[in-house]
Amino acid sequence: MRLDALYVNGRFTTLDPDRPSASRLGVFGGRIAGLDEELDGLTAERVVDLGGRPAVPGFNDAHHHLSMRGQRLRELDLRVGTLDELYALVAARAAELPREAWVRGAGYDQNKLGAHPEREALDRAAGGRPVWLQHNSGHMGVASTAAFALMGFPGLDVPDVPGGSVGRGPDGRPDGLLTEQAQDLAHRVLRPVAQEEFVEGIGLASRVAAAEGLTSFAEPGVGRGLAGNGPLDVAAFQEARRRGLLLQRAVLMPGSPNLHEVGDGFGLDLGIGPGLGDERLRLGPVKVFSDGSLIGRTAAMCCDYAGEPGNRGFLQEEAEALHTFILRAHRAGWQVAAHAIGDRAVDVVLDAYAEAQSRWPRADARHRIEHCAVTSPAQVARIAALGVIPVPQGRFISEIGDGMLAALGPERSAGCYRQRSFLEAGIVLPGSSDCPVVEGAPLLGIHDLVNQRTSGGRPFNPGEALTAEQALRAYTSGSAYAVFDEHLKGTLTRGKLADFAVLSDDLLAVAPQTIRDIAVLATVIGGEPVHDLLG
Repeated sequence: MRLDALYVNGRFTTLDPDRPSASRLGVFGGRIAGLDEELDGLTAERVVDLGGRPAVPGFNDAHHHLSMRGQRLRELDLRVGTLDELYALVAARAAELPREAWVRGAGYDQNKLGAHPEREALDRAAGGRPVWLQHNSGHMGVASTAAFALMGFPGLDVPDVPGGSVGRGPDGRPDGLLTEQAQDLAHRVLRPVAQEEFVEGIGLASRVAAAEGLTSFAEPGVGRGLAGNGPLDVAAFQEARRRGLLLQRAVLMPGSPNLHEVGDGFGLDLGIGPGLGDERLRLGPVKVFSDGSLIGRTAAMCCDYAGEPGNRGFLQEEAEALHTFILRAHRAGWQVAAHAIGDRAVDVVLDAYAEAQSRWPRADARHRIEHCAVTSPAQVARIAALGVIPVPQGRFISEIGDGMLAALGPERSAGCYRQRSFLEAGIVLPGSSDCPVVEGAPLLGIHDLVNQRTSGGRPFNPGEALTAEQALRAYTSGSAYAVFDEHLKGTLTRGKLADFAVLSDDLLAVAPQTIRDIAVLATVIGGEPVHDLLG
């Protein structure tokens, strides 16, 4: 037998309890043919000397908007410290564009700016051009007067929108802010992005992610809906794969608006359901939104936000409608991935999961709660009892942690973005970023899961800190489990996919505060390098 590739002189952390480490890894047909002594006497078409460098299973992000990341890489980066800086960026971009062209940007955080941008200020900065600036959470954005005109409201007579809100000044006229489902007013004009641009954006983001060691991800919410682009999203991913632009293995989650009655069933056209595809690109869970953003203070909470009496956020649709959708999707065989950030929303989703399993029992359904940001000990126990998978984001801790702590106040922050509590309850914990809400590099997420410190220097939730190994397992085997891929990924084991990342240092051995400084030297998918700095 002649192998396709043989990687030698490495320090592989396999995460396989039967063989926790190895120095050699062989590849045949894109899979791991063997390790160490299992390779004795075998030759290979290609031999790669890793020079004693450490390697780990390929990073897998359980909640990563790769296509949205690609589009944001084309837009203004609004991660600045003041509103004056933001308006200056808008003015500079507007000066480069034709009069009728849109000024697009994303990534601002009102917690860092002191306030949201305002419509009239955007009018001045952009010289009357249409402007749409999206909040870093993706759950709200701000429009200029010309943008509202193109949405169909030249007189600014913008109606209220169920499941969202339209910000208004003292005179009742819109101040520019659109939250949650109200964003559809802008999306109807701006989406879908032209198909060629969308495909190219997937490729752009994929190259960046490959340099970060990402070998697999789940894309939450393709197609129609808040997180998607349009009806041809899956076709765009197929085209990106065909051209070799999509480097990672992808599991696509259709947004809930794409499911409908099909004959006697419930799902996508032609009866297409989860699992269609292969190891490189397939359909996975259905993504449904229940509430909004914690830092945007639209997530549905059981109690008032700190400093905002009467504001407990809101559900994006009535609880009964959400409940009905989850039951229908469960009965039709879908794994459901429900976005729920506030503790009230978590209860609504858990109630639906419990009733679905009671009425139509299904072994190992593995329904998910995306983010699962604010939970009580009782909710943690219920999540464990129902076999639900929470999908929290480690990188939120540093980048937006100060805003989350401010939204909750000191007493309630202990229940925010639990990690260790889930593990101690026997729950499988995935690793994820929600990129481009925050940076997508898995090593940054692992750093924050371990160190639990905000960008402002404050301890976030030290009682929920993970060890480096627990965080690594979350970003590998945990994320594989979250989409039923544990037989293919997550450990470097004979027969599994040959996906791994070569690092500049051993993340299990370095000082915890230096994990973020580790570089990815090579990313290997199916035995082939898609990013290579080894020289």
